Amino acid sequence: MVPTVYLDYAATTPVDPRVIAAMKPYFSDIFGNPSSVHRAGQQAEGALEGARRQVAEVLGAQPAEIIFTGCGSESDNLALRGAAWAGRMDRGASHILVTPVEHDAIGATADDLARRQEFEVERLTVDPHGRIEPGTLANAVRPDTAIVSVIYGNNEVGTVNPIPELAAVCRQAGVPLHTDAVQAGSQLPLDVDALGVDLMSLGAHKFYGPKGVGALYVRSGTRLSPHLTGGSHEFGLRAGTPNVALIVGLAEALRITAQERDEHNQRYRALRDRIIQRVLAEVPDAKLTGDPAERLPNHASFVLAGVDGNALLAALDLAGFACSSGSACKTGDPEPSSVLLAMGLAPDLALGSLRVTVGRQTTEADIDAFCDSLPKLIARLRRAEVAPG
Repeated sequence: MVPTVYLDYAATTPVDPRVIAAMKPYFSDIFGNPSSVHRAGQQAEGALEGARRQVAEVLGAQPAEIIFTGCGSESDNLALRGAAWAGRMDRGASHILVTPVEHDAIGATADDLARRQEFEVERLTVDPHGRIEPGTLANAVRPDTAIVSVIYGNNEVGTVNPIPELAAVCRQAGVPLHTDAVQAGSQLPLDVDALGVDLMSLGAHKFYGPKGVGALYVRSGTRLSPHLTGGSHEFGLRAGTPNVALIVGLAEALRITAQERDEHNQRYRALRDRIIQRVLAEVPDAKLTGDPAERLPNHASFVLAGVDGNALLAALDLAGFACSSGSACKTGDPEPSSVLLAMGLAPDLALGSLRVTVGRQTTEADIDAFCDSLPKLIARLRRAEVAPG
């Protein structure tokens, strides 16, 4: 077996040992239901509310503004559905604004609201880097817009959107703004007042926490209808017994991430820039996707003419490198990425995408080994593509 160099930190991250240690007591020793009135329940409730305070502190929010969910995708669903339903109920608003470069947790949810409940969904135009300009949003927002959702840091191409400027447009229009910060949470500032957002989604496994737990920030006064009913948990917005162990893990992972962000980002940028420099210099017809400057510190992404992205991923895997062709949810999909198409790339070029993301465990030797191998693999695949028969 070839040892694997993991370069897919945008898909998921390993759980930090400090996070595992923080979670461990809540699987066996402190196992009560936080809704129970006895001592075991009170201990669990104390851990739950302590985690809520910890997350709120990182976000510059109030504890009552933090809702724990089962994952980042559920946070996105609750934000979009909840705000759309509340907007229609409160003021007859049935217009939803999203971007064409959202994660499917937003894009598919918006389409479902349009199909099942006759919401009008409009997708904002992005520039060639996948970025939304404030003027574009200002021209599209309407009095009957129920919710605007714009991704913070794009999972496929790494582009970072100007969320504070977009939030100012929404605030002037009196429309709530949600941002999917699931990909951004490991690297970008998350102060909700500085960002100006009304709703923000996070997923723990993107910042060295456990899978199966997420959080949604809901600014005080923002109306939201629950999409999961059956109990008064999470201020009545998300029914179901909370998974205390995973919630504690999310809070600890977020605390560590915020504390160490600048240190890690400095190293990520150096590794990322080395990847970009070498790939563009050494791979003919390689093109960087996403904004060259306003992009996630750990994220490099490309399209490669004459290369099938899935074949390249398989070849890289055999050579000992774990990468992606975009969103982990799209890996193996023979259709070109809708994100790349929205950015104006031709379908055949969009099929040749590659995403390389670094993390805490990545070394310079890992990057050099990858960059040494990639041009040879691409050349071999291109030869096979043009070979007769």
